[in-house]
Amino acid sequence: RQGQRDAGGTGGRRQGQRDAGGTGAGRRGVILCGRALMDDNLDIAYPRDSEDASKRGRKKLPHWELEGGCYAVTFRLGDSLPRAVLDSFLQERNALAAALQEKGELTRAEELSLARVMNDKVESWLDAGRGACPLRKPEVAAVVAEALRSFHGERYRLVAWCVMPNHVHAVVQPLGQITLERVMHSWKSYTAHRCNKVLGKSGGFWQRESYDRLLRNAEELEHAVEYALTNPEHAGLTGWPWRGLMRGLELRMGLRPWPTPLQRY
Repeated sequence: RQGQRDAGGTGGRRQGQRDAGGTGAGRRGVILCGRALMDDNLDIAYPRDSEDASKRGRKKLPHWELEGGCYAVTFRLGDSLPRAVLDSFLQERNALAAALQEKGELTRAEELSLARVMNDKVESWLDAGRGACPLRKPEVAAVVAEALRSFHGERYRLVAWCVMPNHVHAVVQPLGQITLERVMHSWKSYTAHRCNKVLGKSGGFWQRESYDRLLRNAEELEHAVEYALTNPEHAGLTGWPWRGLMRGLELRMGLRPWPTPLQRY
């Protein structure tokens, strides 16, 4: 934990963050029947329109941010998506962008839509189980799961998560002055070192680029949570234990296709 504290910045706990993101009694919320119903303590900010979000350009893909916003995040192992395949996805995205730009400069709504198309392509490829998939090993998956939960309620609110054989899904809301980029750096740098140690290896572990999507409303939040938690079944995995849901939230009836209980925190 100390190593992760150093990688991610200060570990001090703010009282306001404890109140907003902790797991204290009395906080209730439910994801039910197509709507995400949560009490005021969750305090998630959604963009009122595409102009509310700001773009953080990094590598070849834009990342949209909003103070108080919640994100669906995917990060993957270094060998899970070959460069040639990723480049082909980028070329398709760029062709769509060029077609839209013939009508004028891209709007933020159009850029957000293009980002979602890109994310969908990448996640479909990942679900096929490409690469060596060391996260299938319980001792390696446990390192990542522990790291995801470590600063829940301090640096971020971890709404839901799932560690897949070659990638990770998280629905996360950074708290206070902590940025999503900082959270991602902490997770990836800490777990890369620890997982390599478990595997007796060295060198790169995660792909440098991550995929994140700013959630625009409660329905998108519900969809992101359901997608993460049911991803193992969609990928043909049964009894997959490496997934969790924040205490105080419940899934809608009928969304329980797995025999393994969710981890709670």
